[in-house]
Amino acid sequence: MPTKIRLQRHGKKAYAYFHIVVADSRSPRDGRFIEKIGTYNPNSNPASIDIDFDRAFEWVKTGAQPTDTARAILSYKGVLYRYHLYRGVQKGALTQEQADAKLAKWLEDKSSKIEGKKSKLTSAERSAAAKRLADETAAREKAAAKIAAKSAPAAEEAAPAAEEAEAPAENNG
Repeated sequence: MPTKIRLQRHGKKAYAYFHIVVADSRSPRDGRFIEKIGTYNPNSNPASIDIDFDRAFEWVKTGAQPTDTARAILSYKGVLYRYHLYRGVQKGALTQEQADAKLAKWLEDKSSKIEGKKSKLTSAERSAAAKRLADETAAREKAAAKIAAKSAPAAEEAAPAAEEAEAPAENNG
C-alpha cells in the first residue's frame, strides 16, 4: 500500500489550517487516513507547525512519500535532515554520535533563527505602534493649533471692542 504524508484541510473559508497525516495515496484529500502526525497553521506569523518528530521520521524511514508542501514542512522541522543523517550512518559515512551532534547543532541553529524572526517581528510591531502614536500626537497638536488660530482672531476683535466700551465710560466720568 503506497503511503503519503500530506495535508488535510480544516477550518473556514479563507482561514484554513491543516492536519499533517499519513494516508493511503488512493484515499481522498480530506478522507481516510492512517495516522495524524501533526498540525500546520499558516495564518500565524511565523506559521505554527506542531509535529510528532519521531513518528514522522519513522514514516519517512518506512517509505512514506511526502507531498511537496509536506516535504517543505518536514524539511523545515528537520525530519528530512535526520533521515539524511540516518542514511549516512547506515552507509558507514559517520557514527550515530556524530549524526546526533550534527542534528542537535542544526536544530539549535534553526530555533535561534526562528526566535530571531519572532523578535524582529515584535520589534517591528513596537516601532510601528510608536510611529503611529507620534503621528497621532502630531496630528492632534496640528488640529489644536488650527483651533487656537481660529479662536485667537475672535478674541483679538473682542478685546479692542471691550477697550472701546471702557474708554467712553472713562471720558464721561
